Formats: sequence, C-alpha cells, structure tokens
Amino acid sequence: MSSGLPARLLRRREVSRRASFLELFFDLAFILALNRLSQALEDDLSVDGAFRTALLLAAIWWVWFVTAWSTDWFEPRTPLITALLLWVMFGGMLMAAAAPTAYAGHALVFAGAYVAIHLGRAALLLPALRGHPLQLRTLRVAIWFAVSGVLWLVGAFVGPAQVVLWTAAVVLDYSMARLRWPTPALGRSSWENLQIIGEHLSERYQKIFIIALGELILTAGITYSERGFDLGRSLAFALMFINAVSLGRLYLVPGGMRLGAAIEALGPPGSKLGLLAGYLHLVMIAGVVATGVGSRLMIMEPFSHDRVALVTMVAGPALFLSGWILFALAVHRRISWHRLIGMLAVVVAAVAGRDQSLLVNSAIITGLLILIAHSDTLASRARPARRLP
Repeated sequence: MSSGLPARLLRRREVSRRASFLELFFDLAFILALNRLSQALEDDLSVDGAFRTALLLAAIWWVWFVTAWSTDWFEPRTPLITALLLWVMFGGMLMAAAAPTAYAGHALVFAGAYVAIHLGRAALLLPALRGHPLQLRTLRVAIWFAVSGVLWLVGAFVGPAQVVLWTAAVVLDYSMARLRWPTPALGRSSWENLQIIGEHLSERYQKIFIIALGELILTAGITYSERGFDLGRSLAFALMFINAVSLGRLYLVPGGMRLGAAIEALGPPGSKLGLLAGYLHLVMIAGVVATGVGSRLMIMEPFSHDRVALVTMVAGPALFLSGWILFALAVHRRISWHRLIGMLAVVVAAVAGRDQSLLVNSAIITGLLILIAHSDTLASRARPARRLP
C-alpha cells in the first residue's frame, strides 16, 4: 500500500469492522430525510405523487449509500474523512428540508445539494489520493456524477421536464455503479478496486433500517400525541407499534440476513452482492416510509374508509416483503415461499376488506405479519442451515 497521506486515509482491512461513532452520527440526517419524505407522500397520495416521492427517496438513498461505501474504504477518524462526512451530512439535511417542496419552488436547493455532495466528495478525495490507484476510481465516479449533475440542475430550472430529467439522472447514477463507471480513456473499475468489508456494510444496512423504523414510530407517536388518546386512536397506535416490531423481526430473522458472511465468502465479486443489497434496501425502506404514512393516516382517522389511505397501508408491507424476498434470493439463492404467499395474502385481505375501516384492515395486516414472522421460525427449525458458497 502506498505510504503518506493516501495510506493514512484508508481503512485497514484487519482493524475493527464496526461502524464508527461519526458514521452513526451521519445516519441521523436520514431521520429528517425520511420524515420530510413521509410528509411529501402524505401531501400527494396520487400515483404521480408516489412516483415523485420515490424519486426523491432514490436520490437521498444514493447519497447515504455512496457515503456508506466510501467509509468502508476510508478511515472516518482522519480529519479529511471527518470533514467529508460532515459535508455530506449537511448537504443531506438540505436535501431533506427541501424534499416536500422539491417540485414546488425549492428544486434548485434539492438538486444543488445533491450535486454539491458528490462533486465535493471528489474535490476532497482526488488531491488527497494523488499517487494511489484509488484516485483513478474516484475520478471515474466524479466524471459520471458530473454528467448526471447536469440533468439534476437542468431539471431544477425546467419545470415541465423536471421529473423526466431527474428520473434519467437517477437511472444514470444507479446503472453506472452497476457497470463500474466505464469511462472513455479511463476504462472501468475492477471488482477488486471496489471490494468491501462485508461485516461493516451489513452493519451499516442494519443500522439505517432501524433508523427508518425509528422514524415510523416517531411520526406516529407525534400524531397520536397531537390527536388525542381516545380508544380508537389508542388501538391504532398499538397496531402501529406491533407492525414496527414485526417489520424489524422480519428484517433480522432469519439473517439480517448473513449478508456480511455472504459478501466475505465471495471475495471481490461480493461487491456486486453488496451493491444489489443497496438497491433492495431502498425498496424495503420505501416500504417502511409507506407504512409510516399509512399508520399516521390511520391514527388520525381510525374509523375512516378512505381507499387511498388503505392502499398506502397495504403498499408498505407489500414493498418491504417484495424487497426482502428478492434480498433473500440474492443472498441465499432461494425463494422464501411463505413470505411470498404472505405478501399476496396481505394484498388479497385488503381487497376483500376494502369496505372496512382502516383500523380493521390494519388489524388484519398486523395479524398476517405476525403469522409470516412465526412461519419464519417454523421454517428455520425445519430446515438445516445452508452453508454459504
């Protein structure tokens, strides 16, 4: 490994693989982001509104993911990386604050912060990595973020085409990562140059998922506190809590999903699995966001028959389960049939109970989530542990 500043910046692969205090502090910005995204979705529960919110979530998630990947390589306690994390954290908070009005007056704040985060990261790292092979990788990434940055910034100024341009920018950012940032005259990064510490990245995913659940509880708790403590809302609040616990258990058991061990077992190609896990965690966290919005609407009006609110309540667990099923398929190379059946049962139950109140439908969904979690326990006892390749 190179001596000097580049060597001091890099995380030694043999040292502690636990997330640092600064990384966990950085995650706090995600609480604000999820809260503001929940508000944006609640303000517009149409199909178009859901897509626009998903677009904002994809951008914010990419900021978190790229930062988590960076801190897997770099030592967070060095002054430069500390400054970098704080820079990204502040930019992420600006994006979060602008999210509810990103399509109505504050598009430039959201897009400008996104572009500044990624290009600012490169501006700090490129000089510091002079003479190290990772400088070339950082340059490739920076070039593609500059390209997508044009789409983000132009979209902020061109209202009618904003969603189209921002969608193209998100697709470009996500696809270039999977293609390892192929760049004219510079080639593309190898999986060896992208190799990650599986245990560290797996822990980062777990922590951010717990934060998403925390935001769900926070938002629902504030709503309950503001709306009153009558019997209907108290039951709704209790169901929300059971749902949050169920989602947490369904995420962690079985596995959380032994992702770290799977990445380590694959060696450098395990980076592909780590990247795929990032995409699928986005789906699961989107499910938590939708669950939070549905819970808030139910607590406000537990005996309402609002169909849109019901769809939101169902979409949350369905998104989470679909992301988890694909996650399990990627890690274990098998389909979790009982979860797939459970997901379909949630949808069917909601269709059958569409004339019932939100409180009744939530009770049914909660019962199904508990049954799915219980079936996990039975399945794990009946099936011997499968060795990772």
